[in-house]
Amino acid sequence: MTALRVAMIGYGFMGAAHSVGWRQAPRVFDLPADVEMTVVVGRNADAVAEAAAHWGWAESATDWREVIARDDIDIVDIVTPGDSHAEIAIAALEAGKHVLCEKPLANTVEEAERMLQAAARAAEHGSKAMVGFTYRRVPAVTLLRDLIAEGVVGTVQQVRAAYRQDWLVDPEAPLAWRLQKEHAGSGALGDIGAHIIDMTQFVTGQSVDAVSGTVETIVKRRPLLGSGSGLSGTAAEGYGDVTVDDAAIFTGRLSGGALVSFEATRFATGRKNSLTIEVSGDRGALAFDLEDLNSLQFYDRTADAERQGFTKILVTEAQHPYISAWWPAGHMLGYEHGFVHQVVDLVQAIHDGADPHPTFAEGLSVQRVLAAVEESAANDSAWTRITAS
Repeated sequence: MTALRVAMIGYGFMGAAHSVGWRQAPRVFDLPADVEMTVVVGRNADAVAEAAAHWGWAESATDWREVIARDDIDIVDIVTPGDSHAEIAIAALEAGKHVLCEKPLANTVEEAERMLQAAARAAEHGSKAMVGFTYRRVPAVTLLRDLIAEGVVGTVQQVRAAYRQDWLVDPEAPLAWRLQKEHAGSGALGDIGAHIIDMTQFVTGQSVDAVSGTVETIVKRRPLLGSGSGLSGTAAEGYGDVTVDDAAIFTGRLSGGALVSFEATRFATGRKNSLTIEVSGDRGALAFDLEDLNSLQFYDRTADAERQGFTKILVTEAQHPYISAWWPAGHMLGYEHGFVHQVVDLVQAIHDGADPHPTFAEGLSVQRVLAAVEESAANDSAWTRITAS
């Protein structure tokens, strides 16, 4: 294996983040194969050509079907809205490509199941498929998982997970695709709630088995979108209906018995990108905050009483996950580094013939939790079990 040639479908906010990952990974890490940023695909020829030049892609194209049929493409990276994930991923897998698909895996459980089936068929011929739950690859989050597995908190008894943003507090913010169910599947629940579901399952090693939830659309009509990029945009004439949730609050029960509280909201005034998780056990606790992503807070309940208290662990030592390839201790990493680590893990898995995590099966497990929350919310927050169909 001398080179893996990548086609990225989509070029917006996530396209920029993924481009940084593809560009930096082979320059910082000693990868087992070269990575070539071969082509980026979008519907607007001028805009996607500009994105290709800006982020370092060799060429641009407007027809993803033609691109995935090319013999000079090995990996298809999908960063489009959720309504196109299933179609593109299944076609790419059937064409014998490896696939990286942004989260959430799909807009519905049924789509995610079809994607998993396609991945299973493709795996028989060596193709790999991975979901982009990138926050797993923040070194402090990976370390949190490792410490729980080592038993430092003992038996997990309770988890508190929240993802809070405020970019929709202004009622005049325009009706972007993330606010339309036909494109996004759900609102804050799927967009950012998916992250805290996956993170909870990842760090505890347990599944969410049942939920009780409530969802709310706070601003029900917004100005139509004129133009936009990422999470910002300008309004056009007229108004349209918001067809997804603005906030979701739900409780979960883990397979090991622990209780979890989840909150996903885009109406947390003053919170820009606050993802937090705290895991409490009978021997101690660990806490992480994305707005302080280079550190963990650790409480050791077994320590002498006069020495108890949360201790800050600075996750910048060479012994910590991913850190040895970067800078000397204390020299901080940022948001984009998780996307670099995502490329590293995918390329290594392809080289080793191993399943890259999170797999499509793990993505489907999150999709089932999302669906169960919506079902619970529609049924007066009744407890709803997550079951495989």
